[in-house]
Formats: sequence, structure tokens, C-alpha cells
Amino acid sequence: MRSPQALSLLVVVLLLASSSASVIEDTCRRFDGADIYDICIKFFKANKDSTTTDKRGLAVIAIGIASATAVDTRKRVATLKAEEKDQIIQHVLAYCDNMYSSVVGLFDKAARGISLGRLGDAVMSLSSALDIPKYCDDKFLEAGVKSPFDAENSEFEVQCAITLGVTKMLTM
Repeated sequence: MRSPQALSLLVVVLLLASSSASVIEDTCRRFDGADIYDICIKFFKANKDSTTTDKRGLAVIAIGIASATAVDTRKRVATLKAEEKDQIIQHVLAYCDNMYSSVVGLFDKAARGISLGRLGDAVMSLSSALDIPKYCDDKFLEAGVKSPFDAENSEFEVQCAITLGVTKMLTM
């Protein structure tokens, strides 16, 4: 008697897992290109909660992942700022710190927008966040130096693009 019950429970668990996996897969398939699909899958699988949520939950998870990247970038900015002697570069680093600080606020606003059903507000905040790495890189170029944040900015742009894309899907 226990065997059929255990088998039924296993079937339910497998159905839930495949259903959740299909939410991630369906969401990531909506992006153009095989490369972004693979990046999107990897992005969401970095958070174990993504396998048990719906698209709204994926948007919130994406915000959390991108926000954590912004916080990590701010830490790196602070480290470089403490070591930097050149005043011009100090100003650029302060600018980047300010930009990445503001993006955390934008993510908070986007998460509130999603939770309150104000998806337009969330999309607007995330659209603004997407530009932050470019602003930081541009300031370094204006100062005549290569940005030390190329890797972070590239990763962050991809994360923001996925986050924005998933959030836009909620409005459709």
C-alpha cells in the first residue's frame, strides 16, 4: 500500500519540478537567439527558488540577482577608490559609485512595482538601470582611461536586459 502512495508523491514532485523548469524554459525561449536562451537559463538556475516560481517570481528573482551584482560592483568601486591617487579617476569612481548606488534604488522601486501590479513603473525603473554601466564606462572614456569594470558592466548589462525582458513579459 505504501508503494503506490510513494509513487504518487514522486509523480506529483516530478510534475511540479518539470512545470517549474518549463516556466524558466518558456520564459527564456521568448528571448531572441540561442545564446541568450542559454545565458537566461544559467542566470535563473543560479537561484534555487527560480525552479519553483511563476513568471512574476522570476522577475523578482532577476531583480535580486542584478541588485546583488550592483552591490558587488559598488564594493569593487570602493576598493579601487581607496587605492586611487589620481583625482580625476577618483571623481570618475565616485560617479560610478553614485550610479551603482542609484541602481539599487531603481531595483527596489521595480520590485515594489511588480508586487503592487504597477508593471509600467517596474519597466521604467529597469530601463533606467540598464543604462548605468554605459554611463560609468563613458565617464572613464571622458577621463581618457579604459574602464576597470568591463567584466562587471558586461555581466550587469546582460542581467538587466534579462530582468527587463522578463518584467516586460508580465505586461503582455
